Amino acid sequence: MCGIAGVIAFQEELYAQSRIFEEMQASIIRRGPDQKGILLTEHAALLHTRLSVIDPELGRQPMQFSDAQETYTIVYNGELYNTNEIRQMLIEKGYHFETHADTEVLLKAYAAFGEKCVDLCNGIFAFAVWEHKRERLFLARDRIGVKPLFYHLTPERLVFGSELKAILAHPSVPHEIDMNGISQLLLFGPGRTPGCGVFRGMEELKAGCCAYYTQEEGLQTKCYWKLEAKEHTDNFRQTAEHVRYLLTDAIRRQLVSDVPLGTFLSGGLDSSLISSVAAREFSKDGRELHTFSVDYRDNDKYFQKSKFQPNSDPAYIRRMQEYLGVHHHWTVIDTPALAKALFTAVDARDLPGMADVDASLLLFCGEIRDEVTVALSGECADELFGGYPWYRDPEIRAAYGFPWSQSTEYRMTFAKPEIAELLRQRGDVDREYRATLERTALLAGESPTEQRMREMMRLNLDWFMQTLLDRKDRMSMYNALEVRVPFCDYRIAQYLYNVPWEFKEHGGYEKGLLREAMRDYLPEEILWRKKSPYPKTHNPNYLTAVTQLLESRLQNPHAPILQIVKREALEQLMYCEESVQWYGQLMTKPQTIAYFAQLDYWMEKFNVKVCL
Repeated sequence: MCGIAGVIAFQEELYAQSRIFEEMQASIIRRGPDQKGILLTEHAALLHTRLSVIDPELGRQPMQFSDAQETYTIVYNGELYNTNEIRQMLIEKGYHFETHADTEVLLKAYAAFGEKCVDLCNGIFAFAVWEHKRERLFLARDRIGVKPLFYHLTPERLVFGSELKAILAHPSVPHEIDMNGISQLLLFGPGRTPGCGVFRGMEELKAGCCAYYTQEEGLQTKCYWKLEAKEHTDNFRQTAEHVRYLLTDAIRRQLVSDVPLGTFLSGGLDSSLISSVAAREFSKDGRELHTFSVDYRDNDKYFQKSKFQPNSDPAYIRRMQEYLGVHHHWTVIDTPALAKALFTAVDARDLPGMADVDASLLLFCGEIRDEVTVALSGECADELFGGYPWYRDPEIRAAYGFPWSQSTEYRMTFAKPEIAELLRQRGDVDREYRATLERTALLAGESPTEQRMREMMRLNLDWFMQTLLDRKDRMSMYNALEVRVPFCDYRIAQYLYNVPWEFKEHGGYEKGLLREAMRDYLPEEILWRKKSPYPKTHNPNYLTAVTQLLESRLQNPHAPILQIVKREALEQLMYCEESVQWYGQLMTKPQTIAYFAQLDYWMEKFNVKVCL
């Protein structure tokens, strides 16, 4: 994986601005510490930082190609999992290749097919291609939105980048938030409205979209892929067989790497399946798979069972280690390190995030990176197969609003009175929830349950899953670790979108279809283990630590957060005994306190100006 950024400005010459571009590039060097490059022309600057995974010697970027009609330059962040098929197609059209890198394949696919090249791609990607003679920029992002691509557009220029910090490094981009940004932070955070970059004027190219930018027409975006509602004609046995094929094919494709590769292993269904398929593939070549798990110091002492987390991971991880015969690595995190990493996680995400859920992953990825450069993870299975409680509980499922964030009124109590009034007038949460339902593709004649399950999947893919993908990308890439997510193969998403709910819940089990399709890959106790979310610390010292952290920041009478949040609300959060669910089961009271500490740090770090 890599970092990309760039500036297109038709009204000025860019040759004299090399220092600005170097600063933008330096801001994302952690995404790609192996190599860096800049293309600079009169009206275009393309920037790249490379993490070498495929063809380290010859895959340098920006990469350029010329044919009789045009000269093309690409900067690309991602991996194509069907590189060989596209390369063969291009060879048959007369193209020749000098590298093994998927970058060259993608570049020449664009030269051959233009914007239609994205229809050929199975992978995770965000890329930009500059056409030198036509002076036209093409931008594209993968179907599911695994790889990020932000931009800031004014009449004078387009500035884009893999991360917000790269764009904010350009002096023309203001570090401001308006009421929309405040709404994102207080009512949606750590999630974001699709396409919103929180900062004023900052946007993100949406998943499954591409765009052209020219002097004459400005920025023209289009959606090249979306989920389609179709009749599902496979019976259960055929469905299970096809799911098995799609998942094993996705995992095998994503094991290709010229650098060391391993897998996350939580002892849950999803990561265990990926590790099992990977271990079998590695054994064919006589290789030993490396797997990685995270735990917290003293969690064995303080772990508390709950409806959402019925058991802890270590015993199941050890069972999988024994079953697979892998080389396993443990990372154990203690409270001081976790609290300290909260602000580093903001540095990585460029926004306040999922508190210790982010920070622990950041520390975990740092440990993994000592052993491998690429890892496979089990994110997104629950969104596609209906594994979350809000899919399966009829009462929660029927409730109006985002099921993981039924806390709008509570969140509103933190806003200063004049801001709370404006937020109520805007009605952002209600509007965005309704808009998501309206863009859900439905099939005429389906039962209310099936229609609701399509809505639930659309809500999860557009919102909850994107928050998790943001987290995974930023925390891993901050450590120059490439994390691949096989369940995000768009073929799986499209197929599962049309599978009936009774199939997904086969046997009355959460993700029953997935368990049945892959049953011979796991021991029984793992195959039928009840879902347990990403592990978090249960040590009471963590609540003390984050409370002290927020207290420390509020000692400043001019703490930036106090421009939008009431001090007394923060004090009540810290000192009153109350149950809090800020963002589902992942963010309760300790994580909510940490979120506000992160918010204040973020506002200070970026010198954020509030514009009401």
